[in-house]
Amino acid sequence: MTSSEPTKPGDEARPGTPGTGENLCPRCAGSGQFEAKTCPECNGTGKVITGIGGG
Repeated sequence: MTSSEPTKPGDEARPGTPGTGENLCPRCAGSGQFEAKTCPECNGTGKVITGIGGG
């Protein structure tokens, strides 16, 4: 399962990586905006890919 979607600075893994899922960006709380500009953590998408499960 691969994706052509590029990673963003806040992503922990590439989209579609097993054991990961989409989550709200912690910096902009999912708005895509931070300090009246495009959020640098999620590139304005409001979402990041993070690991799920225990560890």
